[in-house]
Amino acid sequence: MFKIAKENLSALFSKIAETNELYLPVKVANQTNFAYWTEEAEVDLDTLKTVKSAKDAFFPQSENLYTCTKEDKKIKITPEELQSQNFVVFGMKACDVKGVEVLDKVFLAEPVDTFYAARRAHGTIVALACHEPEETCFCKVFGTDCADPVADVATWMIDGELYWKAITEKGEALTKAVEGLLVDADETKVEEEKAAIRAIVEKLPYSNLSLEGWNGDVLMEKFESPVWEELYKPCLACGTCTFVCPTCQCYDIKDYDTGHGVQRYRCWDSCMYSDFTMMAHGNNRNSQMQRFRQRFMHKLVYFPANNDGMYSCVGCGRCVDKCPASLNIVKVIKAFENQGGNE
Repeated sequence: MFKIAKENLSALFSKIAETNELYLPVKVANQTNFAYWTEEAEVDLDTLKTVKSAKDAFFPQSENLYTCTKEDKKIKITPEELQSQNFVVFGMKACDVKGVEVLDKVFLAEPVDTFYAARRAHGTIVALACHEPEETCFCKVFGTDCADPVADVATWMIDGELYWKAITEKGEALTKAVEGLLVDADETKVEEEKAAIRAIVEKLPYSNLSLEGWNGDVLMEKFESPVWEELYKPCLACGTCTFVCPTCQCYDIKDYDTGHGVQRYRCWDSCMYSDFTMMAHGNNRNSQMQRFRQRFMHKLVYFPANNDGMYSCVGCGRCVDKCPASLNIVKVIKAFENQGGNE
């Protein structure tokens, strides 16, 4: 294990950026999100949760797939180049790292999404433990330990020093590249920090949320429950929950006429929108109740049914923070627990 003083982190970032593109939490207009690092960037490692997760690094909100141009009477199709530059995502929390694992199940399954696979191959994740989890956090419910993130490199910020532990081959390679800035460290303080973080987690209001009755075996029981008819009504269909979620993977594919060719691109979409998966005959889910139900059934029933019990929620609490109608996955789980999903 190694460590580096907080005041020397700029030198660490510069060293990483010599051979990698570097993305980390940056504050702009009082909002902190993952962004490309520059020496002028206001790096913010103190904010617990960025507004959006870091999934942008692997599954961008918008990305070109190919370009079509007309040459004489022929159409030329030029595929977008795959990610080839190595990059580092620094400061991801354990819940967001778990979110990438969920995306892996989707995009690395056959047929493999080559754009996503290329980014995963060239990306290195440096995770940062949560020094003080907030009341909206419930990662423990979904098996994530925010005190001990599992990534290529795990780090902890303790008393003005960043402790650094390489876990994977990618992590070892990155550590070797910056080892001149790191000094050996004892693990005692890290173990104390882990214990302190876990003690906070145990006191959080949602840490003992029960998932009893939610899994891939309760499809029709939950699907046909009358609870949905009352639960969905405050939903504004704004899609905020899907855009801040680390695991939502829905996207649309569109064409853009540049004036000298057509770019085909994909961009995030939301199952909460009335035109989601719109086809010539209309939409398979034509009411907001059905769309609302789809979102949470996917997180808690469909996904675990098809992925060895893994839920498509990581307990980051962003939907709890951001939903303007206070509708979130915690409220859904509690509604079924309190009212019974089959009565």
